[in-house]
Amino acid sequence: MTNNQHTPTLKNLFKSFIAAVTGKETEFTTGSIRKAIFMLSIPMILEMMMESIFAIVDIAYVSQVSVNAVATIGLTESVVTLVYAVAIGLSMAATAVVARRIGEKDIPGAQKAAVQAIALGTVVSILVGTLGFIFAKEILALMGAESDLIAEGYGYTRLLLGGNITILLLFLINAIFRGAGDASIAMWALVLSNGLNIILDPIFIFGWGPIPEYGVMGAAIATNIGRGTAVLFQLAVLFFGWSRIKIGFADMVLNLKVMFNLLRVSSGGIAQFLIGTSSWVFLMRIMSEFGSEVLAGYTIAIRVMLFTLMPSWGMSNAAATLVGQNLGAAQPGRAETSVWKTGKYNAIFMGLVSLVYLFFSYDIVAWFNEDPVVVANGGLCLQIIAAGYVFYAYGMVVTQAFNGAGDTGTPTKINLLAFWLFQLPLAYLVAITFEAGPVGVFAAITLAEVLLAIIAMVWFKKGNWKRVQV
Repeated sequence: MTNNQHTPTLKNLFKSFIAAVTGKETEFTTGSIRKAIFMLSIPMILEMMMESIFAIVDIAYVSQVSVNAVATIGLTESVVTLVYAVAIGLSMAATAVVARRIGEKDIPGAQKAAVQAIALGTVVSILVGTLGFIFAKEILALMGAESDLIAEGYGYTRLLLGGNITILLLFLINAIFRGAGDASIAMWALVLSNGLNIILDPIFIFGWGPIPEYGVMGAAIATNIGRGTAVLFQLAVLFFGWSRIKIGFADMVLNLKVMFNLLRVSSGGIAQFLIGTSSWVFLMRIMSEFGSEVLAGYTIAIRVMLFTLMPSWGMSNAAATLVGQNLGAAQPGRAETSVWKTGKYNAIFMGLVSLVYLFFSYDIVAWFNEDPVVVANGGLCLQIIAAGYVFYAYGMVVTQAFNGAGDTGTPTKINLLAFWLFQLPLAYLVAITFEAGPVGVFAAITLAEVLLAIIAMVWFKKGNWKRVQV
């Protein structure tokens, strides 16, 4: 009898999984909330896992080049996170506006928002790419890199910043798909992007046949090719109408009203993530004071951390879409229930992951680099940060819920308090002034994320986000 009860359940679960990754379910404002979370979360989790798998594979290949190569990636990506801040800020606005229009059954309005978002992203990426390509060496020097590291790694920095349009548009167009409820298309775009990256990485890093050995710069070449190909796929989907949103040549005109609305919503989102990501830049600058080996351990730990934070971020993105669409459908109660349920599922997942990191952190870091200093610092970093994982789970979901409602201002204020006014001063005082070393930075990261989660949940319960118009 037990088997008979379980068989249909497993069969239905498998059917739901297939429906989620193929995008067959597109209605999320009616029916079971649990099913809606599942249908949106599965492709978003798989999408983010593909991103984090690439991050792990990338650092594994580059670790075979040199410690300087790993440190180069750490320093460059701490700067690239500023590009991510703009990309994610624009993406939040795109998701919020598109989801709201979809909830209102206004498909033409969603299409207009998509076009204006892509136009904004293109302009920003060209400006950033030009500056990054010209001043790559100066950027690394500003981050505290030593001369030998700059000589070995500036090619990577130049190509990654110069080709940032592939990063920005990949983020942005996937956000449009997610807002429309087409999470499976966003997932397949990243499968294509990161699949190519993983295949091309060793070819360009170590050389193969007629392709010379580019070292760490080869990782940037592979990344640009992989992400650029995925952006072409995304544009094909939009133009050929394979999603709920179809863009024609008639739609490709500037609409100042829609663009200013996107800028209004995204300005809070960009500020929000600039606060968060610039704090990572300053933390990386503090870490560079302790040498390349410590910096490499920290970089590996952060990459490993992303492996589990990305799926968690996927669930958080599901919450953003559910909030946006349900507010558009005039169902604020359903939107709020979706957030708390998503938070609970995320906390269970993150709690289990934290146990793995607490017990096996040093072994995990040693897979990537066996240098004792790298392993000691990377392992300790993983353990301390994992101690706050359950708080991160709720913090991410609730913050994304605000963003999905178009209330990007509230998380900006919370980030300002948690990161700039708390995390950075604490990290500097403990690590440098009190000479506790890297552990001061690790502890500041965890405590700041715990503080952020608590403030976000208290603020969310007030319910002001339900009245935001986008």
